[in-house]
Amino acid sequence: MTVEQDHEQGRPQDRDHEQDPAGRWDPHALEARWLPVWDEAKPFASGLPGDERPGKYVLDMFPYPSGDLHMGHAEAYALGDVIARYWVQRGFDVLHPIGWDAFGLPAENAAIKRGVDPGVWTRQNIEQQKASMRRYACSFDWDRVLATCEPEYYRWNQWLFLRMHEQGLAYRRPSQVNWCPVDQTVLANEQVVQGRCERCGAAVTKKKLTQWYLKITDYADRLLDDMEQLQGTWPDKVLAMQRNWIGRSTGADVRFVVEGRDEPVTVYTTRPDTLHGATFFVVAVDSDLAEELVRDAEPGVRETFEAYLEAVRGTTEIERLASDRPKTGVFLHRHAVNPVTGERMPVWAADYVLADYGHGAVMAVPAHDQRDLDFALAHGLPVRTVVDVRDEAGEPLPDPAQSRVATSGDGVLVNSGPLDGLRKAEAIAAVSEQLAADGLGGPTTTYRLRDWLISRQRYWGTPFPIVHCEGCGEVRVPDDQLPVELPPSEGLDLAPKGRSPLAAATDWVSTTCPSCGGPALRDTDTMDTFVDSSWYFLRFLSPTSTTVPFERAEADRWMPVEQYVGGVTHAILHLLYARFFTKVLHDMGMVTPTEPFSRLLNQGMVQMDGSAMSKSKGNLVKLGEQLDEHGVDAIRLTMVFAGPPEDDVDWADVSPAGSARFLARAWRLARDVTSPVGADPSTGSGPLRRVTHRVVADAASLVEGLRFNVAVARTMELVNAVRKAIDDPAVGPADPAVREAVEAVAVLLSLVAPYTAEDMWATLGHEPCVARAGWPAVDESLLVEDTVTAVVQVMGKVRDRLEVPPGIGEDELRELAMASEKVVASIGGATVRRVVVRPPGLVNVVTG
Repeated sequence: MTVEQDHEQGRPQDRDHEQDPAGRWDPHALEARWLPVWDEAKPFASGLPGDERPGKYVLDMFPYPSGDLHMGHAEAYALGDVIARYWVQRGFDVLHPIGWDAFGLPAENAAIKRGVDPGVWTRQNIEQQKASMRRYACSFDWDRVLATCEPEYYRWNQWLFLRMHEQGLAYRRPSQVNWCPVDQTVLANEQVVQGRCERCGAAVTKKKLTQWYLKITDYADRLLDDMEQLQGTWPDKVLAMQRNWIGRSTGADVRFVVEGRDEPVTVYTTRPDTLHGATFFVVAVDSDLAEELVRDAEPGVRETFEAYLEAVRGTTEIERLASDRPKTGVFLHRHAVNPVTGERMPVWAADYVLADYGHGAVMAVPAHDQRDLDFALAHGLPVRTVVDVRDEAGEPLPDPAQSRVATSGDGVLVNSGPLDGLRKAEAIAAVSEQLAADGLGGPTTTYRLRDWLISRQRYWGTPFPIVHCEGCGEVRVPDDQLPVELPPSEGLDLAPKGRSPLAAATDWVSTTCPSCGGPALRDTDTMDTFVDSSWYFLRFLSPTSTTVPFERAEADRWMPVEQYVGGVTHAILHLLYARFFTKVLHDMGMVTPTEPFSRLLNQGMVQMDGSAMSKSKGNLVKLGEQLDEHGVDAIRLTMVFAGPPEDDVDWADVSPAGSARFLARAWRLARDVTSPVGADPSTGSGPLRRVTHRVVADAASLVEGLRFNVAVARTMELVNAVRKAIDDPAVGPADPAVREAVEAVAVLLSLVAPYTAEDMWATLGHEPCVARAGWPAVDESLLVEDTVTAVVQVMGKVRDRLEVPPGIGEDELRELAMASEKVVASIGGATVRRVVVRPPGLVNVVTG
């Protein structure tokens, strides 16, 4: 039911009354009246001394200060606010903080475009968003505010990095990295989406750089296994995305001797049972191994390889892995030895193998892997079937060399010497055991997950607390010298150019070594901003502490976050990193839980006419204009009522004007109540009290089940019931049950329309704030149905409906049914063969 449909049920006199100037609901007047009151009262202050209420931590993903709030913010904060306000009403001390994810490329690029300091631009936007959040009546504790660009915050980024560095979890090494040619910085694997930069959309290339990493792979198993704690409270989609990204698989390492090389090359495979079918060996063209193998190659081989490598560097990862892409490569004039057959296998460099997958090399089994087969057919390499795969009828599949289709299914091994006749699982176990016994490999587990690359070649981020000394190497900056603050941007060219702008801040870069006192240079990269957001929820616990990132006692009181609200776009990046940080901090003894967020709600997107809002599409809806036109409460109500929170909202399909009309009707109820404060509702209308208590009880379970839109619909039903009672001469506005119902409406509306609810509460004679009024008590006896409808059928056809007590017995229900005039007439002269009775709701008379 839409708000408009609900209003179609309204009575004509209600609509006329809405236009009465003396009783006009004015959302902007309400905002001006109550916002200063809340600023002074601070109803959502949390963790105050002496507050003995049990605690709950409700958190919204903090915003990036790129400008004013938009429609997506309006939805997310409305949903989070319902949860926070509900638990306050239920008597909990709710921690509901807000801050800003304030470092990063958007601010830096905006500053470059405008010719201003990124700090100035960022802080101006923060103030603008803060004012909009206050207007939007977000239930934030405004004494717990942070911005990650402030030294008071990023000092602790550096402190945590140093602790990880001490434990070997932070390290620096040269490697092939993802490079965004537009933003001129490296990207973590998680920031590359279908081969493109997740921020600007540019095709990502590879580049070899020395970078900082965090060893998230040490936690791969725990990140997977601990998802059991989140099952049922996190969206299944998010858990599946993280499982797929971590990508744990079991198989075997196989060591191949490469002729002319002292050390064997290790290859990982999930199908060691197919080793007899390996006919050539492929290394990633951009791998260190490929470079090594051509280093002393014959004349012409190296030149051919380098030309091929240069061509591959111009392609994206997604292009290299495309199934329909021609399989290119170069023969390196080297051979590897198959460890189970002793056969010499030609070694090729190709683009369809990636340097950072496994060990950067694969054994090619073309009969049973389509990419290997395509490559073999393109370059005239042998194809040997070693698994007899059959179709559903039991017939063998065609020879891959002829059909050009690899047979990748299960089957019985053939052409595999002692493995012939074994099935897949048996053969894998046998080969793995033999490899281990011969010292040529053995069972292993591998992961898609790679260590988290956190270096960025940009200015606007956390500086690394490391200096580079010619004599001492990498040296940690002592804790008492933190924070290592960013130098002023004045005089620096922030435009991306492939190296950090900080390198030009020579006075800042040049320093002394904390170890030997000699000259040293600061590290000029800055940290990935996902470091900032990987632990910000903990800084909210002690936002002003100058001695620790957060107090352990506060972590014990508030963690884990009870309810986290934010977009599914962060399913892998932020959420995976936050889980990793929490486990590291748990191992450091700084927090007890191993998971940061107990429950996760992913809100849908706000669209217009079926597509994402954007200026270029001409479908951008500005939140500020909507607030000015309809008022805050109407927009909040519209967002919450539009549908299940995880569904997308199409602004073209909703009606803030209809929401405003409903709020006006609800608001007028308080003006109509004439019974005094404290009037005994038990002396009032029984039917209205039953509706009130059922709605309150239902609303509680619906909010806790995150079905906010249905809770709003039930509140609308209560408003309709109250209006009918007020207009009923048998009840009227003086009935104490009417006061009870309207007070309940005010409390329910406080979750979604706080200005209207506060004004109703005051009109009803109460002091502010309705947000702390307390959830209405439910009389369980009023939830019991007085009667239920029993359906009476004759030969399966409904002939009568009887109102009967819920506890009616079988015999009594049978007698009532058989005495019904409609049933008697329907039976006529037929013989009753039996009567099926299912109290209290069904009787079926069988005749014939």
